[in-house]
Amino acid sequence: MNGNFFSTPTFPTNNNLESPPGNINYSNSGSMPMEQSYIENILRLNKGKKIKAYFSYPDSNEWKDKIYDGIVEEAGRDHLIMSDPKTGDWYLLRMIYLNYVTFEEKINYNYL
Repeated sequence: MNGNFFSTPTFPTNNNLESPPGNINYSNSGSMPMEQSYIENILRLNKGKKIKAYFSYPDSNEWKDKIYDGIVEEAGRDHLIMSDPKTGDWYLLRMIYLNYVTFEEKINYNYL
C-alpha cells in the first residue's frame, strides 16, 4: 500500500480551558446551568440531603426493584453517589436505572 489509503484521524480540541465543554452558561449564584434542568444538576444542588432513590433493574431476578436510603454525596451525568449513615456503606449507582427520588426536606431548585 502507498500509505494514502487510510488517513490519520483528527479530533476536535478545546483550547479554551476557562469555559466548560458544551458552551453551558453557568451563573455565578451557585445554581445549576441556566438551560439545563437535568436530574443530575438537581441532585448536585441538593448535596448533603437525605433521599430515597428508587431503582429498577429489569434484567435481575434478585433485585427487580430496590430503594436506596441515604445522603446525596455526588451526582454526574450517568451516576449517583450516595452514603448510608446507618450502615456506613457508600453506593455508586447508574442513573439509567433510576426511576425517581423522594426528599425528606424542601428541594433546592434554582432553575432560572
